[in-house]
Amino acid sequence: MITGCGTALVTPFHEDGSIDTITFQRLAARQVEAGIDFLVPCGTTAESPTLNEDEQLLLIRIACEVAAGRVPVMAGVGGNHTAALQRRAEKVEALGVQALLSVTPYYNKPSQEGLLAHYRALAASTSLPIVLYSVAGRTGVNLEPETVLALAETPNIAGIKEASGNIAQIARIAAQAPAGFAIYAGDDLLAIPVIALGGHGVISVASNEIPGEMAGIARHALNGDLDSARILMKHYLPLMDVNFIDSNPVPVKTAMALMGLLQPHWRLPLVATSTPRQARIQAVLEQVGLL
Repeated sequence: MITGCGTALVTPFHEDGSIDTITFQRLAARQVEAGIDFLVPCGTTAESPTLNEDEQLLLIRIACEVAAGRVPVMAGVGGNHTAALQRRAEKVEALGVQALLSVTPYYNKPSQEGLLAHYRALAASTSLPIVLYSVAGRTGVNLEPETVLALAETPNIAGIKEASGNIAQIARIAAQAPAGFAIYAGDDLLAIPVIALGGHGVISVASNEIPGEMAGIARHALNGDLDSARILMKHYLPLMDVNFIDSNPVPVKTAMALMGLLQPHWRLPLVATSTPRQARIQAVLEQVGLL
């Protein structure tokens, strides 16, 4: 079981829209050196809907090379075309990752029966552990607790990144999931509550900016030291809030650009945030001591 804090890595681009592989390599190394517990390339924070398959495989390969066995790599393999994901999962498995993270199909809005069939088909295409990813606010469909529990019976469906924001739903999954089924907070703000309910960590956006600190929050909470976890959470709460004043990952990449970590480029349909919002992001970075 992979536990702790994993970073949903952003994808840095050059001005012409091509992937800045040198910066991506440096960002991944910064994560490992800061003590992050696992890397998550090609999740939705990576702007994965705008990355073609070759680009996704390239980023995952670089992440594996940087990790070099020091930390696990949980690669994003998500989308709304089941057969295409099955083929991609086979290619990703060959790169040496330790697990797959797969967001619910977006736009199609499948029924719960459709979600069961989708994930079972994906699981049948790989021997890797699969972590479900439920984020109804972005995909339009919720993985209901009953569906999650049914999928947990599939041997290599090993966990869920729960980003519904519904603590009652997460509590029901945590209370009824079989032993060994991992539950990760999908919202930085809910890392401590989800771990307190029996969760196993967080897949974080803020750890792009503060990898060591987010890893510290997860470790303190997992070790039962909630006071230390709360101290860190209280300090960085404004950063976690400001990361979502615009569509993710626009704010976090804006912040990282201000921190000198990457160039502020996105792929359409994402564009730079407004000047007032950038000023707010800068003010928060100054407030928490990152500038």
